[in-house]
Amino acid sequence: MHHSPRPALCLALDLADPATADALAERLRPELLTVLADRFGLPEEMIEELLGADPVQMRAALTTAPEEWLLGAAELGDPVVGRALWDAWYRDGSGNRSRAMEEIPGLLAAVLYAADLGDPRWHDDDGLVPLLYRQPEGPGLVAILTSGFPGLTAGTLAGCAPYLPPAVVVDACLALLEVWGSTEPFAQFLRLLEETPALDRGHPWLPDLLRRAIGAADPAAFLEAHRPAGEWEDPAHLHALMKLRYSSTLPVEPEGLDWDVLRREHRRLPIGLTPGARHGTRVCRLIEWAGCPADLVMESFREDPRETAWNAAELPFEAFTEPRGRAVHLGTAFKRGIREGRLPVDRVLAEVAPAVKVLGALPYDHEPTRTALTALLAPLGTDPVNWLTCYARMGRAPRSSVAELIAAVAGPGARTKRCVGWPRPREAEFPPRPSEHSRAAFVGMLRCASPEAQIAVVPYFDALAVQHFLLECDPSPAVLDAVVAAHGLPACIAVIAGRLDDAKRAYLLDLDEPSVDAELFRRRSLDRAEQERLLAGRLRGGGTRPVPQELLAAVDDLRVSEDRDLLTAGVTSGDLNVARRVVERVRLQVPATRLRLLVAVWERGGPDAVREILAMDRLPLTLRRRTEKLLDTPDGLDRIRALLADEESPDRLAAYLMRASSRPEKRLRLFLGEGFRTPWPALLAAHRAAPLTADLVAALVELPDCPRELLLAGLGSASADWTSWFDWVAPALARGTLTPDDLLTRSDPAELALDLLQRWARDRSFEGEDVQRFRDDALALTREHLGTDTDAWTVALHLLPTFAGTVPELLATAGAMTRVQA
Repeated sequence: MHHSPRPALCLALDLADPATADALAERLRPELLTVLADRFGLPEEMIEELLGADPVQMRAALTTAPEEWLLGAAELGDPVVGRALWDAWYRDGSGNRSRAMEEIPGLLAAVLYAADLGDPRWHDDDGLVPLLYRQPEGPGLVAILTSGFPGLTAGTLAGCAPYLPPAVVVDACLALLEVWGSTEPFAQFLRLLEETPALDRGHPWLPDLLRRAIGAADPAAFLEAHRPAGEWEDPAHLHALMKLRYSSTLPVEPEGLDWDVLRREHRRLPIGLTPGARHGTRVCRLIEWAGCPADLVMESFREDPRETAWNAAELPFEAFTEPRGRAVHLGTAFKRGIREGRLPVDRVLAEVAPAVKVLGALPYDHEPTRTALTALLAPLGTDPVNWLTCYARMGRAPRSSVAELIAAVAGPGARTKRCVGWPRPREAEFPPRPSEHSRAAFVGMLRCASPEAQIAVVPYFDALAVQHFLLECDPSPAVLDAVVAAHGLPACIAVIAGRLDDAKRAYLLDLDEPSVDAELFRRRSLDRAEQERLLAGRLRGGGTRPVPQELLAAVDDLRVSEDRDLLTAGVTSGDLNVARRVVERVRLQVPATRLRLLVAVWERGGPDAVREILAMDRLPLTLRRRTEKLLDTPDGLDRIRALLADEESPDRLAAYLMRASSRPEKRLRLFLGEGFRTPWPALLAAHRAAPLTADLVAALVELPDCPRELLLAGLGSASADWTSWFDWVAPALARGTLTPDDLLTRSDPAELALDLLQRWARDRSFEGEDVQRFRDDALALTREHLGTDTDAWTVALHLLPTFAGTVPELLATAGAMTRVQA
């Protein structure tokens, strides 16, 4: 656990009354400076200089939004502070670090506006101004170009003008005129262009404008008259434009954008090129805003269809009907556009080609899409030849839409060559892969086909089509029957290889087919009860059979190190072949498990079967001898059942779990893996009589049905640490078996309690909790034990990192210590 002073100190200053908090801030100034330096991303010495020794200001800085505080620091006009702000990484409201200059609009502008640039410290080698000159590209340019920096000198104007709109360049010239009080920087700019012919001007009209301004009677009025009216007057618009150009994050589209002005700026310097170069992505980043006009989107689309389709907030329908639209991956565009209603599904099916790509990209979980395609497929009817012909033709019809494809097969006067069998058949794949190309398109059609049409066409599928159909189409039981009738057990094996839902799993189990059962067992697709049923040979339809060889082979394939729980599912089988495999390969740990196996074998195979198990010499000697004595007695089976009942009693099972062990979590895992349920009442009774060991409690609390009493014991367990939040504390809070008050009053050590509470307060899944009520409880605790005693608060904070008790115990101890000292 990290011993950071930040959460505890901030909480203390928040809970203490103002006078006590001020005194505490003064007392713990070094610690508070560390917290504030981390919050604002500035050096501690600078924080101390800016805030002085005033505890009120220091406390206020803790609750002031960091963006607001940093803007206030920028307005001081201090060159050292300005330079530090350029490198500052502050913590935002979520506690995440962000670069101040990139995330706080107007921060650099505030620095430069307040700066006295006659102070040589701004121009030192490590000063801010030379640093801004050296910033060639990247997100830092957003701050520079929107800060007023372009209007500082002739050099800044020359360096920045190419990346700014004309109106903003004129504003920079006006700023130069105001800063210098003359047209001298304009003359310097013109000389710079003459001395450096290769310098990128960005605006061919600018030199002539400046020459005319130099000769004008009122240069400012002249420049204002030549500024494009109404353009780029809102700083938010310029900031968004620069962020589009030079930042990887997409800015929020500001209100009131003039898209004609944006379009002209894009024509001047395409928005998507990197600064200082005429290369980069050809896709205009304006398309990422939902309000981007369709003509700009289409222009970008014609330059780069794939990138535009991937990045555009809205892609016009026309993009999909152009020839270049066939190069686009339709999946993302269709799923978004069709769901949002921007792409009418009827037009998509009727006009967009090729059909094979359209069918493979439709959102089939969208009801209007399914309805539209179902209606379009109606002419195919239940004639399998229609469906097979459609499948055979779709890969050879690159210019046909879905509607045109179906009309060519089943429309009036259709002359398409008929297909009466599956073209180019293939075997099923293991492991299975999703359908692709024509097969994916055909599966999409089948999803929307009627059950009658599905039943008619499935007998003609190849093995791979059967697999794709079963895995991706969710057929009804009647259709499943038709598939199995036509393709037999291989169809069942093919579907087991994929992800099974409950309905398909139940259907396959109802078949009671040995090879199907074995494959389900091998794929670990069954719960414990079904595993035990299969290994006992019990049929879903009633009755019992010897465990088939297919299932025994699946058991032989298991690896004990990975599949021990699967093997122990055979303990209660009674089938001698299963029992021999279990005993031979697994060292059974729980005494009751061994007795369960012997009773099941005796009940099913008689004493001779038990003798075979004992002869394997894999069970404890005492158990073997006792069982051998019972084999020839009339009531032997009843007596071994009585032994089992005794060993299965909750008290005996609890005693097994409580037995001294260096790894109780492993004992618990093996216990559950052998099919037992945790004996909670017996464990609780034992815990009340004498507390369970901390290691055992730490293992038990991770079980989802752990009782509250043991969860509370876990909060006070010495083995708890910060990982407890993920392993069991957060799940228990979500279930309601623990409360935030429990974390406050029962968790130890106290530092862990504060860590867990901080996680709870920040976890979005608990946003509905009554944080204010919890804060009131914490406030009452601190008032009771610490009151307004600054010494008591200080002692509590100093004790926190090493204190072993709970938060209330910490507060009580701190209060008692200061009273004794007084």
